[in-house]
Amino acid sequence: MIHLKENTNVIDLRYGQNACEGLGKEIGDFCVMTMDIPWQVSKDKLEGTPLEVVFIETMEEKWLDEMCDKLPMCDTVVGIGGGMAIDAAKYVSWKKGWRLVSIPTILSVDAFTTPAAGIRRNHEVAYVGHASPNPLVIDFGIIRTAPPELNIAGVGDLLSMHTASFDWTYANLKGKSEFPYYKNSIEKANRILQMLYGLLGDIRENTDKGLMAIVEGYIDLNTICLPAGHFRIEEGSEHYLFYELEERLKRPFVHGYIVGLGIYVMSQLQGNSFQFIKNVMDEVKLPYHPKILDIGKQDLLNSILNVRSYVESRPKLWYTVINDSHITKEWAEEAIKDLNF
Repeated sequence: MIHLKENTNVIDLRYGQNACEGLGKEIGDFCVMTMDIPWQVSKDKLEGTPLEVVFIETMEEKWLDEMCDKLPMCDTVVGIGGGMAIDAAKYVSWKKGWRLVSIPTILSVDAFTTPAAGIRRNHEVAYVGHASPNPLVIDFGIIRTAPPELNIAGVGDLLSMHTASFDWTYANLKGKSEFPYYKNSIEKANRILQMLYGLLGDIRENTDKGLMAIVEGYIDLNTICLPAGHFRIEEGSEHYLFYELEERLKRPFVHGYIVGLGIYVMSQLQGNSFQFIKNVMDEVKLPYHPKILDIGKQDLLNSILNVRSYVESRPKLWYTVINDSHITKEWAEEAIKDLNF
């Protein structure tokens, strides 16, 4: 077990080939938030008997509140799975005041390190509450039972710093930054990106080193964002296109995949080293093409053409290049012409 002293939102970190083995015997009475496959691959390792196992159906707030009200009294809530299961556990931890243990079974999203739970209110994203994993358990054996591309997806939420940092700098130059702008935050984000660029092969092959690079990238990102009180450095125009698509199509996506698609489109709108970041995503084999996401060409075109209106109708969204964009149908068609549908 590693105790983390910096502001990472991770109280303790346990990692290794069988890192979660026997953990269920150490944490008192506990409930589990999970889904079927993650639970099947982890329950025998975890040991102990949970008072209740909840299979997460949705992240809509009403469903989560009703679920919380029905839980038995516990000491700990354990989140086992991807972003939905971990976020549900964070929500329960916050609502109930219980200890949180996070056991991600895929690394497709950074929910297992961030404090707020990503929920949905009427199909719109909202971040609520605060919970810190104690411990965060990175079990390489469990994580490698997932399809490799779902772990590779984790790099998408880190590569978003490429476009989000640009957006923050752009907003600052326009006098529109919602927060004090710190150049050293941009420099720290760039160091995380440079670390990832040097380990693309390991990330692609899901080696221990590659898996930990994603985890450490998330943790290091928190040392930038938590003291600042916001995640401006990694959430920008690339996420806003994803939000528009999610609302348009009324369904969720693998987070890292859809963010990768957002990076692809928005780095072009920014004029921000598009070919470089595309090559990075291709080398690491991040699945970002609409065909994989089951997004039709017309839906994507409509989303790109509507994204400025979408953003401007939601004043809580931060200022990005989208706010000053004049996206034409011709531009949108050119931007997506090499994507696979």
